[in-house]
Amino acid sequence: MPPVVEAIEELRGVDPAALPEALLRSDRPCVLRGLVAHWPLARAASAQASADYLKAYASDAAVTVSIAPPDADGRITYRPDLLGFGFEQHKAPLSGVLDALLRHAGDPAPPTIYVGSTTIDTWLPGLREHNDLGFGALQPLASIWIGNRTRIPAHQDVPDNIACVVAGRRRVTLFPPDQLRNLYIGPLDRTPAGQAVSLVDFAAPDRRRFPRFAEAMRHAQVAELGPGDAVLIPSMWWHHMEALDAFNVLVNYWWRQSPRWMDTPMNALLHAIMSVRDLPPAQREIWRETFRHYVFDADADTPAHIPEAARGALAPLDEARARELRARLLQGLNR
Repeated sequence: MPPVVEAIEELRGVDPAALPEALLRSDRPCVLRGLVAHWPLARAASAQASADYLKAYASDAAVTVSIAPPDADGRITYRPDLLGFGFEQHKAPLSGVLDALLRHAGDPAPPTIYVGSTTIDTWLPGLREHNDLGFGALQPLASIWIGNRTRIPAHQDVPDNIACVVAGRRRVTLFPPDQLRNLYIGPLDRTPAGQAVSLVDFAAPDRRRFPRFAEAMRHAQVAELGPGDAVLIPSMWWHHMEALDAFNVLVNYWWRQSPRWMDTPMNALLHAIMSVRDLPPAQREIWRETFRHYVFDADADTPAHIPEAARGALAPLDEARARELRARLLQGLNR
């Protein structure tokens, strides 16, 4: 018997012009019903009306569009051997992509057409004048995602994320970060779109190949979103995004709760794989304790025995010190 999947917590009545600080710093996901229902883009009455609205803002610059054959069933992922991908990427004007989506809207088995993570201010200048959220001092990156019945495998993003559905319906399945082991994540250095993704096909999970996926589903949170609804996805929560209609548009905002000059932790992970993972077990345990002391359990007491002027990398990090550390790392990596 399949597990009962928990619904994502819901909030209503959030002021879209002034998102609360507590919401923007939350480490728990939530659905924000009707958050962008007032946007003209979300109020478009049909796929044709949505496409026409977007065309009015579309620049002449070509977007990257992913195309997969009908038998991909909307899934943007690897070939079976994981050495390549089951889709091709092309450059095309956004208006042409929108026309193609409308042309295939009635097909029982259309090709997958997907435009992912396209910066709004570059490709749709002016769109945010009447379709935007109030983030206060934050300056998030706003992107648009357009396609037909696509299925984006579960993946993580380092930034926090508010994803707003403005055309079509979406099913969002979220997992806490600690479900990494149970989601069977693919390669870190060969990814469909920059982030490592789950190899599990959520529509037909192979229980023999991925037996722990059943445990992941016991921790899943799910919601179905319609035009005007949004979902807050905190940093590093796994999310599987499924577009349920023949024409879908999503606008999302990414921001980090750390300064822009801080490096992404993914670079530290790759460096640790290169320099720590394959050490002899006893040495690896030594480095586990070293990381605990200097990184995961670090506090004001960690460098307290060193004069402030001499603490170097152990002092509080700022932009200048981060630049110095980056230069030292680059020197070491380029030996």
